[in-house]
Amino acid sequence: MTDQTKEASNQALIELLYQLADDDFILAYRGSEWLGLAPHIEEDVAYSSINQDTMGHATMYYHLLEELGEGQMDDLAHAREASKRKNAIILERVNGPGHYLKEPRYDWALAVVRHYYYSQAKKIKIDSLKSSSYKPLADVAVKVSMELYYHLMHWNVWFKQLIEAGGEATERMEAAIEVVRADFGDVLSLGPLGEDMTKLGLIEKEEHLKKRFQEKMTPVFESLGLLYNSELGQRSGKGRQGEHTEDLQDALKTLSEVYDSNPVAVW
Repeated sequence: MTDQTKEASNQALIELLYQLADDDFILAYRGSEWLGLAPHIEEDVAYSSINQDTMGHATMYYHLLEELGEGQMDDLAHAREASKRKNAIILERVNGPGHYLKEPRYDWALAVVRHYYYSQAKKIKIDSLKSSSYKPLADVAVKVSMELYYHLMHWNVWFKQLIEAGGEATERMEAAIEVVRADFGDVLSLGPLGEDMTKLGLIEKEEHLKKRFQEKMTPVFESLGLLYNSELGQRSGKGRQGEHTEDLQDALKTLSEVYDSNPVAVW
């Protein structure tokens, strides 16, 4: 392998790891904003546990990036500006109007749909990553898969129950599905280096991941009497290429407030 080929391989691997880490990192934060606001106390506990797991998954990916010389994982998580982030845009979107400390008017239907869609897509990626040519990533995928099984089961129950509830619950779920669908193409995108990732055996082709996602979602929708729309858009930009919204900038400002007060502290 030439130095040029090795450099290209490293860049593809690093790009993939940033996507995986940044997706989990920002969604775990959005989930944490529901603490004390979930529909009931049991859900508050369960949701908090899921968010803790998800942030732990992000930490494992950031650790792999640290091992590859990208810097300390605390810096990677907290000190990178929005334009350097690789997360999908739908994951950075606010939970709803208001602020979690002042008059939060969050949308539980959006939370359920976003997490359900994401958990399905994440499982498809994780299943592919178990066979990754980069052994440390394959090992992490196996660990993530154990917890992800319960996350998906959790959101599957919420998704089906609210759709089947009828009335306002069903209407709000259908509206949330359209919101998530409009930007969900970003989640299944591998970005500009996607072809290199697949050539190196890091993960399957993007089109294969998208096809598998459709195969998972279609029968679920049909069982609920809904038509699954496979047109997954990227309405708000391309997160994999560093195009983000003000929602992400505001979130990073809050997330990094304590870290910025003393960057050399051990967390």
